[in-house]
Amino acid sequence: MAKFPTDPGQDSYDVVIIGGAIMGSSLAWHLSTSPDFDGSVLVVERDPSYAACSTAHTNSCIRQQFGNALNIRISQYTAEILRDFRAHLGGDDRVPDQHIQSFGYLYLAGDEAGADRLRRAHAVQQECGVPSRLLTPGEIAEAYPFYALDDVILGSHNARDEGYWDGGAVFEWFRRKAQDNGAEFIAGEVAGLEKDRSGSRVEAAQLSSGERIACGVVVNAAGPRAARVAGMIGRDIPVEPRKRFSWVFKAEQPLSGELPLTIDTSGVHVRQDGPDTYLAGGHLADDPAADPDDFEMDPDFWMDVAWPAIATRIPQFEAIRVINEWAGHYAFNTFDQNAIVGPDPEVSNFLYMNGFSGHGLQQAPAMGRGLAEWITSGAYQTLDLGPFHLDRVLRGERFGESAII
Repeated sequence: MAKFPTDPGQDSYDVVIIGGAIMGSSLAWHLSTSPDFDGSVLVVERDPSYAACSTAHTNSCIRQQFGNALNIRISQYTAEILRDFRAHLGGDDRVPDQHIQSFGYLYLAGDEAGADRLRRAHAVQQECGVPSRLLTPGEIAEAYPFYALDDVILGSHNARDEGYWDGGAVFEWFRRKAQDNGAEFIAGEVAGLEKDRSGSRVEAAQLSSGERIACGVVVNAAGPRAARVAGMIGRDIPVEPRKRFSWVFKAEQPLSGELPLTIDTSGVHVRQDGPDTYLAGGHLADDPAADPDDFEMDPDFWMDVAWPAIATRIPQFEAIRVINEWAGHYAFNTFDQNAIVGPDPEVSNFLYMNGFSGHGLQQAPAMGRGLAEWITSGAYQTLDLGPFHLDRVLRGERFGESAII
């Protein structure tokens, strides 16, 4: 568990980041290494154990099979970071090497509408250099003979830079290296934000301890609590906690080969998790908003929905034993299930880093880099993250992404 002081070292910072999980830590690290930034950074984290954050409950996956080029480019940057993580973090010998277990994602389409989505996404992926392949049921069966495919008409698979990785270690070292470079992390909670008389800027953050911290920029990286923080400037954003369930299991009859992360037509997904273990995930059909402190499992969902779907798709999984399970939260953007990033259109020094809807871990490196660029120069220097700005929500224009899990 990280040990943070409870009192800030000063009463004013150039950047105050609310939330110190992987998003806040990525931004703190990117700022701390930017040659264009020599300011002070304070990260306020309400739970230094990180036991309840979305980062701690992630399935730690990365994919290139999106339907929008920007989301693909974002994941490609993460893959670039992971390929030489130690070098990216300055060559520190303490930083562990990283590796993507690239068994790939396998999307299954059971109707023509689903197949058309895969075809359109595949065309975009090809333009971005992603070597994904569209597969007929016969081709899927040849590569992976353990599937039952009677209801499948098309699949899509990519085995480069797509699978799972050690997201916890990447998060930990973003945070530790940011601290080494001078970013300050404290245990605390922001209880309110003070705006100036015009209402166009945040002047200070009020901590629950009663301390007042003046700030040049404030960043909302509060994960499932993002809407609460946005409400402190009078803004209503469509981000809420949504429960996601995960199970790790062993099979009485293990598969003969490695299992790709399979997105079933039922909506349940399942993948290899270790040499002889598998991981499944899913959510309730009605998918209600959850309390951010609610991590209770739903045994009926496993017995009635998830396990039957898995066993139908992979008959060898009719006899399995669950060895671990947990519930976590997506910071779910109910508007279009894509990130809300960048400046508020009215409160100019309040920045969003929210609503990743399950994509957050794999998108954190590019989002940290992009917001660091915005803070230091007022513009994006690498990937243009403008399509993620809140303006689109206020205009009612959805960011199109067909590959939402």
